Amino acid sequence: MNLTNLLKIALQALNGNKFRGFLTMLGIIIGVAAVITMLAIGQGSKKSIQEQIATMGSNMINIRPGGEQFGGVRRSAGEMQTLKLEDFEAIEKEAPYISAASPEVSSSGQVIFGANNSPTSIYGVSPSYLDIRKYKVAQGEVFSDEDVRSSAKVCVIGQTVVDNLFTNNEDPVGQTIRFNKIPFKVIGVLESKGDNTMGMDQDDIILAPYSTIQKRILAITYIHSMAVSASSEDATEDAIAGIQTILRRQHKIGPNAEDDFNVRSQKELISMMSSTTDMMTVLLACIAGISLFVGGIGIMNIMYVSVTERTREIGLRMSIGAKGFDILMQFLIEAILLSVTGGIIGVILGIGSAFIVKNILAWPIDIEFYTVILSFLVCTITGIFFGWYPAKKAADLDPIEALRYE
Repeated sequence: MNLTNLLKIALQALNGNKFRGFLTMLGIIIGVAAVITMLAIGQGSKKSIQEQIATMGSNMINIRPGGEQFGGVRRSAGEMQTLKLEDFEAIEKEAPYISAASPEVSSSGQVIFGANNSPTSIYGVSPSYLDIRKYKVAQGEVFSDEDVRSSAKVCVIGQTVVDNLFTNNEDPVGQTIRFNKIPFKVIGVLESKGDNTMGMDQDDIILAPYSTIQKRILAITYIHSMAVSASSEDATEDAIAGIQTILRRQHKIGPNAEDDFNVRSQKELISMMSSTTDMMTVLLACIAGISLFVGGIGIMNIMYVSVTERTREIGLRMSIGAKGFDILMQFLIEAILLSVTGGIIGVILGIGSAFIVKNILAWPIDIEFYTVILSFLVCTITGIFFGWYPAKKAADLDPIEALRYE
């Protein structure tokens, strides 16, 4: 018996039990749809995180004070005063593979304009900070190195600050705002960047010369941290090594002593976040894959029922010359048709569900072609795997006993 005839017989058998066939496919349909949807959400989240981190500067390096122990108690990095302006100047002049560097000091408080006020943060930085963090000025200009040297009371503000303070559509540029009673002239407005991967508003920010914040707000001589931009993403590790060498020399740290600073790159953050999202994606896919397994058991169950119902038919086919292999292929083709048809419907439903999630819940999705192919292959293999044993049982029936079966 050729393959075409076997296919026709399998289609006729399935056509005679449409509703039962649909219920059998339902597990496969739900499983494939769930796998595609879950993988799309997982990959979309990973891609979204990578893009958002890239907007912060994928080759950015952060330098912060390290915790230090006193009497067995480790002090937090925020309490440490190990980073000095001299460290920044040494890094800016000597560190290899860097394109820009900026010190950072910051403070939180109320910003006031007229009758409006809002809690926010002010960051003392150098002009190169905007290039490092990928900030762009939408209106006005950035403060200059001369403003840093003179500790000028000028600032650049984010869009959230504009929305909170200038409620009557005033032009922010040229206006004077007060932060903790210190007046600052607004000379520029930043382009909006939205929330970052941690859900923090990147537009709720004020940037001013670091010397101004040090002297007029914080009254300190040290710096809280440094932001450095590597010349390229590939050069990040070399840049970090150079920075560590310079800081250990500056701080006179011995060969076996612990660093009193921490150097971290965005590359590490991207790797960590990607690992987390990959793990969650695999977990979601495994949970969804359980539906495929349950669907496979459903196929095996229904094929057992089909073999039992058609025992006399099997005996009749064998008595007129059908071989055990023909019977095996007949029932195996039925199982594969069930799983493949369910897989096709599941793929369509999965892609549709992913776009529903994107449009209604506003979650990022990314449907990779390989996930569709993988899901389809898995459901085909499921049909073969779970359909084989019932088909083998049918092929091994004794024709005489099958014809006597009631």
